[in-house]
Amino acid sequence: MEILNKGEMQVGEKERHAQLERVHHEVIDIVAGKLVDPKSKRVYTTGMIEKALDQLSSHGGATHKADEGKASGTATPTNGEASKEKAKEMPTWTGVVTTKSAKSQALEAMKALIAWQPIPVSRARMRLRLTCATNVLKQAAKSSVKKEVEEEDAEGESEKLTGTIKDRILSYVEQIESQDTVGQEWEVIGFVEPGAFKGLGEFINGETKGRGRVEVLDMAVTHEGD
Repeated sequence: MEILNKGEMQVGEKERHAQLERVHHEVIDIVAGKLVDPKSKRVYTTGMIEKALDQLSSHGGATHKADEGKASGTATPTNGEASKEKAKEMPTWTGVVTTKSAKSQALEAMKALIAWQPIPVSRARMRLRLTCATNVLKQAAKSSVKKEVEEEDAEGESEKLTGTIKDRILSYVEQIESQDTVGQEWEVIGFVEPGAFKGLGEFINGETKGRGRVEVLDMAVTHEGD
């Protein structure tokens, strides 16, 4: 009983490596689905995201930024101790571990990429117009899914989504720009994370039986504040 209660399970080297690889790929996939080039508004391939994170982990973030700044003459901040202090406060990336969830590590990776910019990146949202017949909105959604909470201190937590079709549609929308009802049709324009676009489309197609639709107004609206 003491072994069961206090002991630690020994994991083989091959198994540890396989687990690390799995988490690594999950982190890269999540990050690649949420960041874009702020100028072109295009998403990066997983390979480019992986290389950018490798640069941060191998250069310690601050060193990489400082070196690039010296080469281009645009490094900030540039004053000795002040520069070091600011670098300490900025998020860093040292690589994937198996002791944290892929979701929480992806958030850390995105913060470091946005802070240090080894490649030009910005958090993005798709701007969509969602419409649905009003007599469908109050119907109970047939399926329930779990939506992970995107907070560092909420690792491993999830929120089970139920309720009406309208409630579920709005759960995908991170920011509502406008919402109105005209005649028998409800319309909302808002911002949705690129990674949630597929799930939203599948939900509307499956639950509204053709009486709801999704229209893309802008593929990637950058959010400078993230």
